[in-house]
This record gives sequence, structure tokens and C-alpha cells, in this order.
Amino acid sequence: MQIFETIASMGHEQLVLCNDKASGYRGIIAIHSTTLGPALGGTRFWSYASDEEAIVDALRLARGMTYKNAVAGLNLGGGKSVIIGDNKTADREMLFRAHGRFVESLGGRYITAEDVGTSTSDMDYVHMETDYVSGLAGRSGDPSPVTAHGVFRAIQASAKQRWGSDDLSTKTVSLQGCGHVGYYLAKELREAGATLVVTDIDAERVKRVVNEFGARAVGVDEIYGVQADVFAPCALGAIVNDATIPQLKVEIVAGAANNQLLEERHGAALEDKGILYAPDYVANAGGVINVYSELAGWTSARAFRKADEIYDTILRVFAIATQDRIPTYVAADRLAEHRIRAVGSMVKTWPQWPNK
Repeated sequence: MQIFETIASMGHEQLVLCNDKASGYRGIIAIHSTTLGPALGGTRFWSYASDEEAIVDALRLARGMTYKNAVAGLNLGGGKSVIIGDNKTADREMLFRAHGRFVESLGGRYITAEDVGTSTSDMDYVHMETDYVSGLAGRSGDPSPVTAHGVFRAIQASAKQRWGSDDLSTKTVSLQGCGHVGYYLAKELREAGATLVVTDIDAERVKRVVNEFGARAVGVDEIYGVQADVFAPCALGAIVNDATIPQLKVEIVAGAANNQLLEERHGAALEDKGILYAPDYVANAGGVINVYSELAGWTSARAFRKADEIYDTILRVFAIATQDRIPTYVAADRLAEHRIRAVGSMVKTWPQWPNK
């Protein structure tokens, strides 16, 4: 692997490889961009097949955070870190304190939070060594309601674009995933009058949504072929692919899952089929908005108001796609890149002197 060539091709500013022999910690911190502010991105704890795979994952995820933070209108750049190892281990304190020390060594250029394989308890260990951490227990709280609200607003905006009205009272939504975000999304959709068809690998989650919101349950593999108006993927990524696209009988795809397109070409395939796609990292930005609310000291109400703006952002993405005749996932990238360029080209005032 040609590391410098890889970093340059993906536009990253910094890649930090970290090792602490005493705790067995091996970590990677990738900073993609700090143009808009300090790089924010969670810590993923995962067992990778190789060091190269871990590095590529960190770089890819960091770049994704730059775009997500930019399009959400936050004063944050993009970064990500990964810890290589078994995330089921019970011996966590020294591991995450070591991680915290390396985060601290960056002097605020990178702020971490929880992610796949990590928890608020792990972030409390990180916080023992650095203040550059968010998602702490007892702070901003469960991000699921804010994330779900943003996705709900994205569905409304998509309905406005497709049918000329954001009224969902006559619409059917097929919901994949009834976990935390899926549950709260189902609640908002039902309150808006939508009919729900749901699935999840966890039968108890499905039962809860069926009982509370009058949803109809279908099998895990049946959800793709359900006759509905909107498909809302809120579970695994890469579920829009060659196998599932031919099955879809919807007019809109808008959900909370990350990386819904297996490959970029599947975004174009949705468009070819006449399906309107709300880019995932725009629709699910409520999660990072919730994290930012902790950093900025916002109230919960203010975080929800910021998530409301996803409605207008999605409509801007659709407007760019229509104007430039490009798929919506490309339009979302252009919107993010425009904000990064705009902020990056602002006049830079003389720094404080003496420079502290």
C-alpha cells in the first residue's frame, strides 16, 4: 500500500498510527479535513483482516464524515478512528485510556465519539485522558430520536419533491429495521398518518412496533418486494444492490442506514427505475447533529430544530440534481463541497499575536 499516494488521492490531511504496548492498543486516527472546524468522527472497534484494511476503512469513514458534517451545516470537519481488535473484550479501561491519550496529542484537531463496537462507557474512559470526546453518558443522551426526526423530515421532503405535498397520511412506508432509530421513525410516521409495513431480524422489536403503531410485519427478505410508496432502510448498509433494486415497488428510498448503496452505480440504477433517492448521509445527519449539540451546549429542543433543517437540505439536493442533471447522491456531494469551498475561501484575519 502506497500510504502517501492513498492519502493524497482521497484528500486527507493527516493519518496517525498509534501503538501502546502495555494495553495492547493499536489504533488509527484519520483526519480528512479541518476546513470547517475540528474533525469530528467516532471510534470504531473492529477486528480487521489486515492493517491495510483498517487504514482504508478509517480513511473512507473520515472522508464520509467531512461530507456529512458539511451538508448538515455544522462547523466541523471530518475524521474517524479505528481500534483494531476484538470489540467483545471485557478489558476496556486501559485500551480506551490509551486511545484518549493519542486523541489528546492532536490538540483538538480531532474530536471522537462512540461508533460501531464502542459505547458511552468506553467514551468515559477516553474522557479520563482528553476533553476532545463527545457522546458521554448523561450528556446529549440517546441520539436515536433526533436521527429519526431528521429521517422523517427527509421523507417528507422527498414526498414534496415527488408528489407536490409532504402529507404522508395516505402513504405506505416499508420500514427495514425496528431498532432505536427505526422505532422512533415508526412513531413519527404513524403520528403523520402513514401506514407501516415493517421487518427486523429481532422478532421482539417487530412485535413492539406492530403492537404500538399498528404496523404489518413481513419477513426479512420480503421487505424489498412490498408494494409501498416509500422504502426506509434503517438497518444494514449496502442493501440497495443488484439483487434488491429489481424487487423494489416504491417511488422513494429514504432511511437512516449508512452506506445504503452497495456501489455508487446503484444510485444511478435507482434513478433509471424512476425511484427518488434521499442520500443517506443527508437524511441521517440527525445523529451527528445530536453529537454537535453536546459540544456546543445546545438544548434538546435546539438539536431537534437543527434536524428540522434536513427537510430544506434534501430539497436543495434535489434542486441541484435536477438543475445539473445528475443523480441525487452526486448532488449531495456537490452541496457539501460547495460549503467547504465557500468557508475555505473566506478572508483569513491575522492570528492572535503573540501566537498562543
